[in-house]
Amino acid sequence: MRHSPAILVSTSNEQRGAEFRDFSTSLSHHYTEAVTDAGGVPLLAPVVTNKKLVAEMVKRSDGVMLTGGDDLQPDLYNPALPKVLKIKATGVDPQRDLFEFLLIEQTLEQRKPLLAICRGPQVLNAALGGGLVTDIPSECPGALNHQRKPDAHKLVHTAQIAERSLMRRIFKNSTLRINSAHHQAVGELAPMLRATAWTRDHIPEAIELTPEEAQNAPFLLGIQFHPERLYKKHPEFLRIFTTFTRSCRH
Repeated sequence: MRHSPAILVSTSNEQRGAEFRDFSTSLSHHYTEAVTDAGGVPLLAPVVTNKKLVAEMVKRSDGVMLTGGDDLQPDLYNPALPKVLKIKATGVDPQRDLFEFLLIEQTLEQRKPLLAICRGPQVLNAALGGGLVTDIPSECPGALNHQRKPDAHKLVHTAQIAERSLMRRIFKNSTLRINSAHHQAVGELAPMLRATAWTRDHIPEAIELTPEEAQNAPFLLGIQFHPERLYKKHPEFLRIFTTFTRSCRH
């Protein structure tokens, strides 16, 4: 019987849960269904800030997936950000930010494959020393409308894909139609990362390790769009998850 890799999936905090309306763990089923359909076993990681516990969770998993959610604390990537932009960051949860910084640190340290979706690449870039666009409409005049949550199951933008990239190997094409549901974006790239997909307004839609960093490194991919909401109607998007889970088997 083939090994089904255990995928540690990040979650968010919810103020009022279902059982006793208390502070709870929250995650869309779209993420766990995508992992399952790609041959993995999803293990939900609650938001905890104990480094030893996070390290143990990563140790017991074959790969890690960062999921979407609300905005990152601006002070983590730009303490000098003007107040007029800081207030654009909504739903900030310092506990989750710390948890995911620890999760990224341990995933890289333990050399486990990493897939980051939506908020995921933003946190990944910030954790590795990069920057963020706090609010696309405010900071990128003329940009496309990327905040299209009502159309989250539709293909609304076209992304260009870089040659000789993991994204190109997955999709085997130079362009890709995608969905879009974000108002923030990866900004100045961390030294070990590069953008490998972007829309015509130059907003990054995928980030990966630089060629130098990728040599002999585990799978690492950050994608700004939501393939977990597309793959049932557009099966090519399942390739992201199957490629990831295959890398976790090894």
